[in-house]
Amino acid sequence: MTEPPTTAGVTGAHVLVVDDDARLRRLLQRYLAEQGFRITVAADAAEARRILGFLQPDAMVVDVMMPGESGTDLIRALRDDGLALPILMLTARGEPEDRIVGLEAGADDYLAKPFEPRELLLRLKAHLRRASPAPEATPLRPIRLGALEFDAGRGLLSGESGVVHLTGGEQALLGVLARRPGDVLSREEIAKALEMEEIGERAVDVQVTRLRRRIEPDPREPRFLHTIRGKGYVLKPGH
Repeated sequence: MTEPPTTAGVTGAHVLVVDDDARLRRLLQRYLAEQGFRITVAADAAEARRILGFLQPDAMVVDVMMPGESGTDLIRALRDDGLALPILMLTARGEPEDRIVGLEAGADDYLAKPFEPRELLLRLKAHLRRASPAPEATPLRPIRLGALEFDAGRGLLSGESGVVHLTGGEQALLGVLARRPGDVLSREEIAKALEMEEIGERAVDVQVTRLRRRIEPDPREPRFLHTIRGKGYVLKPGH
């Protein structure tokens, strides 16, 4: 499951909705279809896995609490398999710690039930735009991260073996840092740039930890993405 999303942009994007609540599935299917999305629905993780066996969506919306395999476990397994598309989690449990657990599992965003469908729509569009960034007015030069190279304008991280597939959150974070290499960015600045203020600054730490696993030879001893105690994070490109 390592192929990147097939739709460049938002209009016409294909979204897989996974939720055991039939009423909510119907609501989201109808609403998102009215907004121009193509929608496929699944009632549980097992059905979602079957669908992913023959379909590559552009994004997923996944409920946390489902019979059988939970949404959190499903997302963690899909990320471990290399699935890099944007994933939004839905849950009736809206405590900050629950959100952090979801982000650690690999979700890009987290929406607590009940929610306004328009808010889901706006977040979904934002993540799809990040997954297919528009060309820069002034193209940015790629930066080196050891054996890897990151093209911030295209949102692509590549190495000797080809493209390194980043999740939407990882790509967005690296893009924010790469546009200001050598500058210390506070957690507050990063959270605002990633539109994660509601989730909190700790969510930034989670995304940093995940990104280090992608770009650092040894995530425990970072060479490129450094923590500046009491200030935030800084990306220092190099060979």
